[in-house]
Amino acid sequence: MRVVIALAPVLLFIGLLLLLDSFKLVRLRAVLQAIAAGAFAALLALAVNLALLDRLGLELAAFTRYGAPGIEEGLKAGWVLFLIRRQRVGFLVDAAILGFAVGAGFALVENVDYLEHVESAGLSLWFARGCGTAVLHGATTATVAVLGKNAHDRRPGFAAFLPGLLIAILIHSLFNHFVLPPLMSALVLLATLPLLLIFVFHRAEKTTREWLSGEFDGELQMLQEIRAGQVAHTRTGAYLESLKTRFEGTLVADMLCLLQIQLELKVRAKGILMAREAGIDLPVGEDVRDNLKELHYLQSQIGRTGLIAMRPILSLNSRDIWQLSMMEEAGRTGGSSSAAATSGAATSPD
Repeated sequence: MRVVIALAPVLLFIGLLLLLDSFKLVRLRAVLQAIAAGAFAALLALAVNLALLDRLGLELAAFTRYGAPGIEEGLKAGWVLFLIRRQRVGFLVDAAILGFAVGAGFALVENVDYLEHVESAGLSLWFARGCGTAVLHGATTATVAVLGKNAHDRRPGFAAFLPGLLIAILIHSLFNHFVLPPLMSALVLLATLPLLLIFVFHRAEKTTREWLSGEFDGELQMLQEIRAGQVAHTRTGAYLESLKTRFEGTLVADMLCLLQIQLELKVRAKGILMAREAGIDLPVGEDVRDNLKELHYLQSQIGRTGLIAMRPILSLNSRDIWQLSMMEEAGRTGGSSSAAATSGAATSPD
């Protein structure tokens, strides 16, 4: 019973987030990887904390309040930072899920360690561990993930993660000050952090929905103009025309083909996400795999200099790269589109 109370709540909350994910952005494999990364961070944090306590001769209470929160939150944030920097997280929704999963893995190992050393404790302690400390670890890492992803999309760099990390450390430190009794602290956390995270989750899904509908229309219109041979009358066509002074005509034609294929893949990816929200799992056909092969061929033909020249018209932000990565994974598996969500390394077109 102690094991269930200490470990089950955080896993149930991950399951709830996955159920709330209407776009099915996160695969179970990615969640398990995040839990494993969190568990590794917990083992590393345990070793670091013990080493520092032993070497520096610090008081346990002071270290728990001011030292451990920074070490633990920093180590948990490592996997989140890696995923976002490698373009494996496309939206705030999957950032929240994966961040919470990392915290869950950390809490599982930490609670197992407590079970080994405090076996005689009553059920109230394990309730405090399962619904208090475990939820705290998940929510703080989810905070780092969501705030870091949001800031990194606007201005890429490691500095984008600092505000979220500082907030997580402050929340963790405040919890470790034991202002309230453990049981009361657990109840407060259980009544606030999950509800706040669910609110953020719903806001993120709304933003994703608005992004889908907004970009889909513009990309579809541009694709139709290219297919109808009317792109010359657009700003994109004028920019491609200007590149003829720097590149051969055949290379500029390849650039137009690359733009068309990228638009086709992005429109298909958005269609897949819209279908998932409606509960439909669209299969990925041979045409997508052919488009991906052609995409890579054209990238090699155009070269890095040509791709840099195309940046004003060839959108390569984190969501664009994520969409292409999703199609890459779907093309490799050759199965349903849901097999491609948030897995594998992202492949940047350049």
